[in-house]
Amino acid sequence: MHHPILRVLRGLRMTLLAETEAHAELRSRIAGVTLISIVLDLVAGGIAWSLEQGHGEITTFGNALFWTTTQLLTISSQFPNPLTPGGKVLDVALQVYAMVVITSVAGAFASFFHRRTREKKEAAVSS
Repeated sequence: MHHPILRVLRGLRMTLLAETEAHAELRSRIAGVTLISIVLDLVAGGIAWSLEQGHGEITTFGNALFWTTTQLLTISSQFPNPLTPGGKVLDVALQVYAMVVITSVAGAFASFFHRRTREKKEAAVSS
């Protein structure tokens, strides 16, 4: 009997290496979201640092980058909230972006599984 984590890793490996159009589209969507999120994280880190410098606990670019990363990866964090009005707007914008990304990635996977199921049924019918 195989461990469930090994099954997940095998499925991930198959998705990364598969050559079907559905797999390529899923990889493309996830790569795009990842790239946009990394760029947004760096830009938002710079904005947070410039807005919050001298007003709270975000005193370095590293602190700002840590804060923006936690905001993008979680819906809430234990890191202190921004103190300036601009920082608060940035905080809300990052939270909204994070929710949109989560739902978009979930939709991409749902679309992928639906498409693969349809492809398998069409292949079975034509065989």
